[in-house]
Amino acid sequence: MLAIFLETLNVTAPVFAMLFLGTLLKRIYWINDNFIHIASSLVFNVTMPALLFLGILHADLHAALQPDLLIYFSIATLVSFAMAWGWAIWRCPREDRGIYTQGAFRGNNGVIGLALAASMYGDYGISLGSILAALVILFYNTLSTIVLAVYSPVIKSDPWSICKSVISNPLIISVIAAAPFAYWQIGLPNWFETSARYLSQMTLPLALICIGGTLSLAALRKSGKMALSSSLVKMVGLPLVTTLGAWLWGFRGAELGILFLYFGSPTAAASYVMARAADGNHELAAAIIVITTLMAAITTNLGIFVLQWGGWI
Repeated sequence: MLAIFLETLNVTAPVFAMLFLGTLLKRIYWINDNFIHIASSLVFNVTMPALLFLGILHADLHAALQPDLLIYFSIATLVSFAMAWGWAIWRCPREDRGIYTQGAFRGNNGVIGLALAASMYGDYGISLGSILAALVILFYNTLSTIVLAVYSPVIKSDPWSICKSVISNPLIISVIAAAPFAYWQIGLPNWFETSARYLSQMTLPLALICIGGTLSLAALRKSGKMALSSSLVKMVGLPLVTTLGAWLWGFRGAELGILFLYFGSPTAAASYVMARAADGNHELAAAIIVITTLMAAITTNLGIFVLQWGGWI
C-alpha cells in the first residue's frame, strides 16, 4: 500500500511541479496568454505527435498481444465514452459538453498509467501496458476529436467534417505513421530518432506549464462544480464500472490490475491541448486535469488495496 502510494506520488509530484511553475511564470509576467496559445499549438501540432510516434515505434506489438484483453478494453472505452457523453448532456450546458466528456473519459495512460503498471508488474507491465497504450492513443484521440467537433465553434460537426477532423488530427496521423515501423520493426536513422526525442521531451513540461499558466482561483471557482463532477466520473464512476466489468469478464492478476490502473488514471494533459485547438473552455479542461491528478493519489491506492485484499491481483 505504502509502496503504491509513494510510486503514485513520484509520478504525480513532477506534474504538479510543472503546473505550479506555469502559474508562477504567468503571475510574474514571464509568460502571457499569447505565449500559452502559441505553445499549446506547438504541442498539439509538433511535439506531442513526436512523442506518440516514438511511443508506438518502440512498442513491441508482437509481445503480450491478448485478443480478449484488447477486445474488452476497446468495448469498455467505448462504453465509458458513451456514459461520459450522456452524463455531460444531462449535467452541463451545450458549449461545455465536449470538454466535460473528454475530461471524464480520457486518462493519462501514457505517463501515469504506464508508469504504475511498470512499477507493479515490471517488464510484463511495460509490455502489456505499451500494447494498450497504442490502442489508447487511437481511441482517445478519435473519440475526443468527435465529441469536441460536435460542440466546437470552430470545427464543423457534420459527419464528413468530423471524419476530416479525425483524419487530419496530427496525433492520429503520428500513430498511423508509426504503426508500420513498429509492426515490421523497421529501423530509422539515429539522427531522426534523436531529433524526434528532443521534440517529444518538450511535450509534457510545455503542456503542463501552459495549463498552469491558465489556472487561476477565479477560473477554478467558475469551473468548480462542472470540473468536480467530471472528475468524479473519471476517477470514481468509470473505474468502478470498468474494473467490475473486467472482473466479471474473467480477468485476474496483472491483467486486472493494469486495466484498473489505465481506467483509473487522471485526465490526460492532451485534453487541455485539444480543448485549446477546438477553441473550447480550456479553463474547465485545466481544472479537470488538476482535480483528477490530486484525486489519483487517493483513488489509485484505495483501488489497488481493495483488489489486493480480495486476492484478485
